[in-house]
Amino acid sequence: MRAGAFVYPWDVDGDPAAPALLAGLGVAQVTLAAAYHSTRALSPRHPAHRIVTAEHAAVLYPPDPDRWAGRALRPYPAGEWAPGDAYGRAADALAGTGLEVHSWVVLAHNSRLGAEHPETSVVNAYGDHYPWAPCVARPDVRALLVDLAAEAAVRPGAAGTELESCGWYGLAHLHAHDKTGGITLGERAQHLMSLCFCPACRQGYGDGGADPDELAAAVRGALEPVWAGAGPAGGLGALEAPALAWRAVTARTFQEAAVGAVRAAAPPGFRILLHADPDPHRCGADAGTDPAHVLGLTDGVVARPPKIAGFAAHARPGTVLAANLSVVAGMGGAPGRLVRDAEEARDAGATELRLYHAGLASDEDLGAIRTALRKLS
Repeated sequence: MRAGAFVYPWDVDGDPAAPALLAGLGVAQVTLAAAYHSTRALSPRHPAHRIVTAEHAAVLYPPDPDRWAGRALRPYPAGEWAPGDAYGRAADALAGTGLEVHSWVVLAHNSRLGAEHPETSVVNAYGDHYPWAPCVARPDVRALLVDLAAEAAVRPGAAGTELESCGWYGLAHLHAHDKTGGITLGERAQHLMSLCFCPACRQGYGDGGADPDELAAAVRGALEPVWAGAGPAGGLGALEAPALAWRAVTARTFQEAAVGAVRAAAPPGFRILLHADPDPHRCGADAGTDPAHVLGLTDGVVARPPKIAGFAAHARPGTVLAANLSVVAGMGGAPGRLVRDAEEARDAGATELRLYHAGLASDEDLGAIRTALRKLS
């Protein structure tokens, strides 16, 4: 199977040895971050640094001043962690080895945006803001993210893009020194804590037939057993179906707009993949989708191995189903099991692999990847 690896520009820019090292792994493409959230990342081989602190969500290239002139919501340029056109320099260096470069674009995940414009954030049923999670129901947020998708995806030399967080974002997020683990939240509680009650969402629920005040009260009531340690979260009764239907339509139309904007800006043959989950109500980096719809809209998806099967039944000839495999041992990945994991993903319907993350991996991890890809070729 064709394999690609995720990389940050700072893993390559300024390191003359990095492009050949990555090409020597046996991957066919590199998915290179063009717009990314705040992070603290290890860069274990770079001659000038070992730790990179990206202080806020940023574009890793110079944003187009004409596109963003006069707009209150606009992308933030990167600081010293990716100065100037770091993406472009890294992309050129990688392309020089024959690797195909695809852009990696994170959309609805931006803590600085929420800090500076709190009205843009998801608001839970208790009135708490999630500054890391822009609400994709807000017209101003959608306008920002749709234009960002087009600009960040279609970079010079890019053969395609992978859009992450192209849908609802919610509670689950490692925010600074995270202290939310005192009570274990199952999937149901995570979902309820991620429902948004900003003014745009409240209007949407009402238009869909769910009174927003009653819905918020029902969410709080459903979560009471969780806070008390008495059991799992409950249901929302008759309010749940219309509320979830409205959220699904909102995510769907946002995905249509973002992908449409990229298509309009891209040359023929440009490949668009979505980091996705087959559960339409899922929040997070792998956005919840309707599998049949998203595979009719895009060229394919990048998904965790257990979720590939949910898309496989809706694949068409040429659809890309890329299994996202963690290969950094220090982060819980298993590079030594890559052959087995790849074969299992293929059996579930995967057509390609994505390896997370070549820039973060140790030399030992990279050695295991190199050996596995030779066996799989």
